[in-house]
Amino acid sequence: MKQPVLQYLKLFLLLGLGGVTTMHVPKQDVSASLGALSLDGHFSFHDLSAAAQDFGNLSSFPPVAVLHPGSVSDIATTVRHVFLMGEHSTLTVAARGHGHSLYGQSQAAGGIVIRMESLQSDRMKVHPGASPYVDVSGGELWINVLNETLKYGLAPKSWTDYLHLTVGGTLSNAGVSGQTFRHGPQISNVKELEIVTGRGDVVTCSPQQNSDLFHAALGGLGQFGIITRARIALEPAPRMVRWIRVLYLDFASFTEDQEMLISAQKTFDYIEGFVIINKTGILNNWRSSFNPHDPVRASQFKTDKKVLFCLEMTKNFNPEAADIMEQEVNALLSQLRYTPASLFHTDVTYMEFLDRVHSSELKLRAKGLWEVPHPWLNLIIPRSTIHKFATEVFEKILKDNNNGPILLYPVNKFRWDNRTSVVIPDEEVFYLVGFLSSALGPYSIEHTLNLNSQIIEFCNEASIGVKQYLPNYSTEPEWKAHYGARWDTFQQRKNTYDPLAILAPGQRIFQKASASLPLSS
Repeated sequence: MKQPVLQYLKLFLLLGLGGVTTMHVPKQDVSASLGALSLDGHFSFHDLSAAAQDFGNLSSFPPVAVLHPGSVSDIATTVRHVFLMGEHSTLTVAARGHGHSLYGQSQAAGGIVIRMESLQSDRMKVHPGASPYVDVSGGELWINVLNETLKYGLAPKSWTDYLHLTVGGTLSNAGVSGQTFRHGPQISNVKELEIVTGRGDVVTCSPQQNSDLFHAALGGLGQFGIITRARIALEPAPRMVRWIRVLYLDFASFTEDQEMLISAQKTFDYIEGFVIINKTGILNNWRSSFNPHDPVRASQFKTDKKVLFCLEMTKNFNPEAADIMEQEVNALLSQLRYTPASLFHTDVTYMEFLDRVHSSELKLRAKGLWEVPHPWLNLIIPRSTIHKFATEVFEKILKDNNNGPILLYPVNKFRWDNRTSVVIPDEEVFYLVGFLSSALGPYSIEHTLNLNSQIIEFCNEASIGVKQYLPNYSTEPEWKAHYGARWDTFQQRKNTYDPLAILAPGQRIFQKASASLPLSS
């Protein structure tokens, strides 16, 4: 087995099986120390198993305490308490939203986990007007934000594919979906933040006020502060969505059409691509929810292609303007080179479309297939190397189904703010590529991690220029390579806002000397 694979599996074994035996045991009575703090909420010191789990289901690092904050002041008090304990304390602090991280990023081995969803209740307020926005808790779920803003006929501009995530969680990464090409990631649509820094200070920041912290925290992986409130830009919300799927037989047409659509002035409102490997009868699977544009031709569709490419698009509309929507959709479709027999569409409410993944979640939960290991790999690929990447990965490395969706769609660089902490390729167009695997049946964790490692190894050897989204590294040299020329700025911001490396230890970027978690040799 090649060395990168061994390193990847070693990390997995540490995260998934190694427990916390390499952690230094705190000498002080943590329970008594924390229990003495004056709070609006409370600490839990028993039954902490939920705080040691996440969606990835690949690691389990129990904390010593979970904070259920009743206020932002509780979070500030707790972080300040840990800060004042000094650099020799083993305690670290992780803000946990809905626990959708993959490799223990929201966990704090032997530390404190803050249950951010406790802050949901009374911190959301919609402000309609010429430049509408919503003030919302960092622990609020995006689905709840949508439900509230729709009461005013408004909605946030940019989304993730799954809405049952917290605001602070996605803003700490970037927040991407099929609207990103038009509105940028979610972090490009934030007007203001309230942050608790690693010193325990509560700071309000925006592009005009404390701007360095504002930009640091957006996409900052929780390293510079805990997002306790966000002011999100809104726009008028449509009532309906025309939801369209088509298939391509070749990668060149698939990518060229996507790039044309994201650069057009009049285009779709959502554009995402999918790679489909060794799937037969896919059009029949679509029929349960979508109508074929041409039923006869759809029934005759056959192909011996191992790899197909699906383009998924939407057009927002209100019922009274359905005729105009039809004309616009037909004009756009006439410019594309998809396989005609594969054109399927349906009309759904805006809510139904945005919350579409939750419907699949409920079905998987009913079958016991949701809470399984998810060794996902999310990459950002420059446009200049996407074809080289696709040839190697989809034709050689992935010889069978990936046991999960494979996303592949382009976005526009100018929609991203380079002052934030997110790292992207230096090209005007780049692709978001996600291998969203589930470890089921023959697709074991080891098998999937091996594939992931092969993909990363190829990218490095072929100079693809890849950057990881939701990055997962375990050594400082890897993180330095990830941030490149921006590493010094990232490190300086850490020293300014979290000098003792208290926050987000699960990212394994900066470690407290007394709470390190080294790989065994």
